[in-house]
Amino acid sequence: MKGMMLGMLAETNIHSGAGRSEGFVDLPVAREAVTGYPVIAGSSLKGALRDTARESGLDESICKSIFGTEDRAGDILVSDARLLLLPVRSLTGPYKWITCPHILERLSRDLKLCGLSDGFEVVSVKKGEAIWSGDHLFLEEREFRRVDGMDEKLKPVRAALEKMILHQKTASRLDKQLVIISDDDFQWFASYGLPVAARNRLDENKKSKNLWYEESLAPDTLMYAMVFERRDGALERLKSMFQDNPYLQLGGNETVGMGWFAVKILEKGEGR
Repeated sequence: MKGMMLGMLAETNIHSGAGRSEGFVDLPVAREAVTGYPVIAGSSLKGALRDTARESGLDESICKSIFGTEDRAGDILVSDARLLLLPVRSLTGPYKWITCPHILERLSRDLKLCGLSDGFEVVSVKKGEAIWSGDHLFLEEREFRRVDGMDEKLKPVRAALEKMILHQKTASRLDKQLVIISDDDFQWFASYGLPVAARNRLDENKKSKNLWYEESLAPDTLMYAMVFERRDGALERLKSMFQDNPYLQLGGNETVGMGWFAVKILEKGEGR
C-alpha cells in the first residue's frame, strides 16, 4: 500500500480538544491514553483535509471518492497526527525544540511504514541530561546536563527533522534549538508545559459571564501524520490540494486565528 507522511508545523496556537474537563484546565487538548502526549485524532485530521479539498475546488464527487461517505469507505487511510517536537521556554534563547528517544524511535518506525528511510540512530539519554549543540541548558526552571561527544549522532536526527518542516529558514534553526531529553523528562513537559489561556464571555454590561481556561499547542510545535491510499491515484489528488497553498486549518477557534499548520509532504513509494 502506497503511503506518504505529512510534516505539520504549527503556525499558530492549536486547540484540538478532548471536551470539557473537571480539572483546573476546563478545555484540555486531546492526549494519547497511554503516553499522555498531545495528539490530533485521525478523524479530525481527515475532516480538515476534506474541508481543504472542497476549498481548493476539488469536485464534490472526487471528494466523496477520496474521503468516503456514510455508506462507503474512502480511498485513503489517515492516521492520528503525532507529536514530534515541542517548543519549550529556555533561559538560553527564545525557546528550544525538545524531543525524546521514544518519539524518535516511533518516528523511525513510521517512516519505514511509509516507505521512507530514517537515516538516524535512536540515542539513549538519562534523566536530567540533554543532547544538544550548546553548553548550559535551562528549560523552564529546570537545568539539564549536556551529554558530551554526541554531535555526530545529533546531525542525522537534525537532517531527518529538517525534511518535515516546510520553511527552510525555520528548519535551519534546528542547529541551535534541537534538544533530545529523556522520555521521563519529555513526558513532564508534554503534560505540564503547554500554554493555558484564560478566555471570557462578557454580558451586555461588560461583566464576566463565563470564564474558562483553555489549553493549546504552541506555535512551532511539529507533528506528523501518515496517509495511505486504498486506490491508485488518491494520494496524487491529495497532494494537488497543497500545491499552491501548503496550509491546513484544524481544530477549534478558527475565527480567532488558531489552528493553522504549514504542511510538508514526504513521499517515496510502497510502505507496506
